[in-house]
Amino acid sequence: MACIFRKTIAAKLSKALQQPEELLLPALSAVPVFRKQRTPDFKLSVSLLRLNGILPKTGDIQLQTEDLTRQLIPDNVVEDISAGSGAVNFTINRKLLVQKLLEPFESESNTPFGLNSELLNTLKRGTTLVEYSSPNIAKKFHAGHLRSTIIGNFIANLKQALGNNVVRMNYLGDWGMQFGLLGAGFIQFGSHSKLKDNPLQHLFEVYVQVNREAEHNENLRQEARDFFRKLEEHDAEAVSLWQRFRDITVEEYQHVYKRLGVHFDVYSGESLHQSQALEVVQQLQSRGLLKTSDKGTGVVDLSSSGDMSNVCTVLRSDGTTLYITRDLAAAVDRKERYHFTEMIYVTDKSQANHFQQLFQILSASGHPWSESCRHVPFGLVKGMKTRTGEVVFLEDVLDEARTRMLHNMSRAQTTKELEDPEDTAEKVGIGALIVQDFKGPLESDYSFDWDRILQAQGDTGVFLQYTHARLCSLLQKNEDLEAAHFDASLLTEPSAISIVQHLLRYDEVLLQCSQDLQPKHLVNFLLKLCHLIAAAHRELPVKGSPVQVAQTRRRLFRGSCSVLADGMRLLGITPVDKM
Repeated sequence: MACIFRKTIAAKLSKALQQPEELLLPALSAVPVFRKQRTPDFKLSVSLLRLNGILPKTGDIQLQTEDLTRQLIPDNVVEDISAGSGAVNFTINRKLLVQKLLEPFESESNTPFGLNSELLNTLKRGTTLVEYSSPNIAKKFHAGHLRSTIIGNFIANLKQALGNNVVRMNYLGDWGMQFGLLGAGFIQFGSHSKLKDNPLQHLFEVYVQVNREAEHNENLRQEARDFFRKLEEHDAEAVSLWQRFRDITVEEYQHVYKRLGVHFDVYSGESLHQSQALEVVQQLQSRGLLKTSDKGTGVVDLSSSGDMSNVCTVLRSDGTTLYITRDLAAAVDRKERYHFTEMIYVTDKSQANHFQQLFQILSASGHPWSESCRHVPFGLVKGMKTRTGEVVFLEDVLDEARTRMLHNMSRAQTTKELEDPEDTAEKVGIGALIVQDFKGPLESDYSFDWDRILQAQGDTGVFLQYTHARLCSLLQKNEDLEAAHFDASLLTEPSAISIVQHLLRYDEVLLQCSQDLQPKHLVNFLLKLCHLIAAAHRELPVKGSPVQVAQTRRRLFRGSCSVLADGMRLLGITPVDKM
C-alpha cells in the first residue's frame, strides 16, 4: 500500500532532519503521472519545509535541496533519491511497488483501498452534520435543488468513508409567510380531490394562482397573514392543513431521492424551531444584542463600530420570526442534540451573506462552536432544457437523462444484452449529470449541454461507467485466472507502471477533497485513471498471454476496477457492470 512507502520515506527524512514523522508525512506528495515520460513516485518540496520552519528560511533553496538529498541513502525499498528543482524525488523499487500496491486486491477487503493510509490517519474524526437538498414543501422538486442534493450527498459519503459519524439532514422549507399564502390560497382555490390525484402539481398551481391574485388583492394578502399567524398560534385547523401539505410533499420527494441514490437520516424543517426561535430572540435580548430599528423590527448590529451600518433582522415588526431566527434556533438545537464536531451547509452562493450573518450571531451569542460551522456554496446551472423546453422540475431532468442515454445505448455497437436497459440507462444518465456538475469548482456557474454530458468519449460520466463495465467484462471472461499470488516482476510495461503510480495518489486526492470539500479532485483522478486503463487495455492483453503474465495483468485490472468503483460510489454514482 502507498502508506508503507510514504512512511518509509518519512522515517528517512525524520532521521536526517531530526523532526517527527507525522510532521513530514503530509509534506510528501505522490507525483502526477505523465504516460510519455518516466516520473519519480514521491517528491518532497523543500520550499514547503521552509514554510513549516523545518529548514532555515535563509539560504539558497536549491543548495538546501541538494544538501538534504546527499543525507538520504537509497535502500531496497527506495531505490533512487535525486534532487529536482526545489524538491527531493524518491523512486520506489518497481517490483515492490507493484507487489504492495496490488496485494490488497487479493480478496474483497472490508476497507476500501487507500482509506487505511497513514496520511488519512492524520485527520481528526468526529460527528459531521451535513444539511443539504432542503427544498420547500408544497412545491415539486425544482431542478435547482439538484446541485445541493448531489454535492451534499458526496460530502456525506466522503466524511463517512473517512471514519466520521455522519448525520445526513434534509432541512425542509416548511414554515414562513409563503405558507400563509398557500393556506389562504388553498381555502379559496384548492380541491381535495385534485390534491389526492396529483398533490404537488395541484399545490404548485394553487401557489401560482394565489401569488398572481395577491398582487392586486389586499384582502387576500391579509388572509395570508392571518393564516400564518394562526399557524404560529397552533390553530388546529391551520396546522392540520399544513401537516397534510408537508406529509404528501416528503412522500413525493422520496421517489426522486431514491432515483438519485440519496438518503437522509433526518427530515427536519423550520417548523420544528418556531418556539425555539422566540427563545433565541429572548437570549439575544438578555445579552443586549437585540435592537429595535426605525421600522419596529428586531435587529442585531453586526457592524464592527457598533453604528448600525450592518444589521441583521431577526424579528418582524408584528413579532413573528424570520428564516434566520429559525436557523439560529436550529443550529443551537443540533449542537445539543447531535454534539457535532462540524456542521456543513450546502446551498447556492446567493446565501453566502446569510450564513456569514448566522455564524457571526452565533459567535456573538456565546457559541464558540460556530467556528466549526461551514457553508459550501455553489453556482448556477444555465440552459438546462428538455426536448419540450425549459426545465423546471428535477424529475423531468432525470427522465430526459434516462431517455437520451437509452437512445445512445441502442445505437452503440458495443452495447451488451441487458436485463433491464432502462435501469442501466438511468444509472449511467445520473452518473453523467453528477460528473458534469463536479468537474469544475463548485462555486462556478456552468452551461448545461446534453450532447456533451452524455458522450461516451472524453471526460464524462459515461466514460467512467463504460470503463468500469469493460473491466467487469474482462474480469468475468478471465475468472479462471483468479490467483492468490502473482509475480510482480512480470508487470514492467510503462502503461502498467503508470496505473500503479497513479493509484499512489488516491489517498492524497481524498485528503484534498476532505480539506476543501471539492469533488473535482476525485473526478479528475478517476477520469485520468480511465485514460490510463484504456491504454493498458490496448497494450496488455490478458487472454492469450502466458498464465502467470495473464494472472498478474488481471490483478492490475481488478485493482483498477475496484478503485474506480469505490471512487464512483463516493461521488454518488452507482457503477454498472454492463452497458
